[in-house]
Amino acid sequence: MEILSKAVPIAMLAFVVSSMLAMGLSLSVSQILAPLRDYKLIALALIANFALMPFAAFAIARLLRLDQPLGIALILLGTASGAPFLPLLARISKGNLAFSVGLMVLLMVVTVGYMPLVLPLVLKGVSVDPMKIARSLVFLMLLPLAIGLLVKAQLSGLAAKVQPSLSRLSTLSLVVLIALLLITNMENVLSLYGTRGVLASVFFIAAGSAIGWVLGGSQSDTRGVMALGTAQRNIAAALVVGGQNFKNPTVVVMVVVVAIVGLLLLMPLARYLAKLSHMGNDLKPESLAQPAADGARRGL
Repeated sequence: MEILSKAVPIAMLAFVVSSMLAMGLSLSVSQILAPLRDYKLIALALIANFALMPFAAFAIARLLRLDQPLGIALILLGTASGAPFLPLLARISKGNLAFSVGLMVLLMVVTVGYMPLVLPLVLKGVSVDPMKIARSLVFLMLLPLAIGLLVKAQLSGLAAKVQPSLSRLSTLSLVVLIALLLITNMENVLSLYGTRGVLASVFFIAAGSAIGWVLGGSQSDTRGVMALGTAQRNIAAALVVGGQNFKNPTVVVMVVVVAIVGLLLLMPLARYLAKLSHMGNDLKPESLAQPAADGARRGL
């Protein structure tokens, strides 16, 4: 079990770095920035992630009367946004990939400044070092993304050859990561039995999905990304703050449990959104008109 525990950060590192490189190799800077020019949508994304999600965390903790460490963990997650899993979930859901990357970067940057300002106000005795959060996000996520974008811009042929392999590596490492998290944290998950911690995790993820969907605008490809991106929190940032400020290990355990529950719920949701997208494309007027046009040509 100790060997498997040591393999978890390796699998996490492999997933985050490979997925960020793959995203960078498949997109350009202009493609990422273009969706962010919709200022109304960006404002709604910021409200969803940094106003409504912290409130949802607080409300769920009060509603279920969670023990203090569990409630603290939910509030940490409510203030931590910009998850590295978002682009992969967006790809699975057939959502707007460029928007997912742009949104992820925006939420990560805001999280670095937001958590140190807000957490000391809502959690007494908490001091947050923004540099610790920023270092993990910059070196593990933003730097690989920037390298991928640079290679795509300068060596597009090489990018096209390497990107599919990196995408497969990110998917494989995610599967391994989920399996390792389940195996190594099964005892921690079971330890929350009777505390309503797992139920709170489900409510929290469901609330994020609903908030993101409602505020996601009229376009289905961005609405799905908003639903997934609001529900999937920045586990790395929450773990940094939780491990740095709280001696009670239940805080970190709860963060990990929410991460596991989130992945188990959001992967099927992403696939369901992909089916909805496919059905919507089939019902578009141009797709309905094509068979009629073909029949008319055959009649002629």
